[in-house]
Amino acid sequence: MSCTKDYNHLVLAGDIGGTNTNLALLGEKNGAFDIVFDRHYKTREQKSLAEPLARFIEEAAEKVPGLKAERFCVSGAGPVVDGRIAQLTNAPWGIDGPALEKEFGLPTRVINDFTAISYGVCLLDPEKPEQILRFRHCDGSDPRPDQGVKLVVGAGTGLGVGFLTRINGRMEAFPSEGGHFTLPVYDAETREFQGWLEKKCGFVPGAEAAVSGIGTANIFSFLAEKAGTAKSAIVSEILTKPQQDWPRLISMHAAEDRLCDHCMDIFVKLYARVAADLSAIFIPTGGLYLAGGIVTKEEKRFIDGQRFMAMYEQSYREHIRAILRRTPVMAVKDYSISLYGAANAAIILG
Repeated sequence: MSCTKDYNHLVLAGDIGGTNTNLALLGEKNGAFDIVFDRHYKTREQKSLAEPLARFIEEAAEKVPGLKAERFCVSGAGPVVDGRIAQLTNAPWGIDGPALEKEFGLPTRVINDFTAISYGVCLLDPEKPEQILRFRHCDGSDPRPDQGVKLVVGAGTGLGVGFLTRINGRMEAFPSEGGHFTLPVYDAETREFQGWLEKKCGFVPGAEAAVSGIGTANIFSFLAEKAGTAKSAIVSEILTKPQQDWPRLISMHAAEDRLCDHCMDIFVKLYARVAADLSAIFIPTGGLYLAGGIVTKEEKRFIDGQRFMAMYEQSYREHIRAILRRTPVMAVKDYSISLYGAANAAIILG
């Protein structure tokens, strides 16, 4: 190990997304982490992780001489098998942990992206508004998290789900494919949307097909198809753009276009139903954490009129409604959560 007296550990952390490859050198002391040096690369401009990693290590040696990581932990979307993600969900390549360890001589661990976010949640202080956005319940209550299960749900390009629980005195994170459980529709229109998706997908759709960036595009397509020739010039213009740009454009025009506004309204309410159903499964007395940038970018829409919480608290059974009303609901505001989580996982998991 090579680190200064200021830190107990120095860890190289990576977060590989469909858009950006983020790498950082983090120092840990007494359970807290600082980003000492970081760089960001366009994922689709790289042929593999090895290329930007080599550049990062070389530049870090120049910019912060004498600080050398003791281990490397990198996260990405996709299942981890034998230390590898064969193909990242939203990127053109995979992550081969053993090959990277051999090439760079650095002990390497590959983890799922939501495992990283979950380990990052462990580091957040629910009392700090710069880190956490707290949602008040419809009765005005604001329950505090305890030491129970923490549930992490995050709509981004896709829909991720993970959870943490205390085992032998420490919090351990577990990934899941919970983002693909059946879409929990709630009224005639969303049932019609579910049928539309079923024809498109060839089977009953999962939650991610609506609650994600991809899902926003699906909702928009459904509504535009229903509108037919009555759709606005704004909607017609959005339909000419690449589909990956639709979520941003829909959000941008929601204040001036009724269909875009309705699309975002359906998205928020379906997100709430997904979160409620998962909360009934996990009973997260340690808190429900909404991760991913969509919630904080759309904070006003989620909070106004308690749009999210009013739908979240609904159930056909009173004892489930009681569980939901007792659940602390929070949104993660720190965009570096995956890097902090990967660094935390590197130390916890060894």
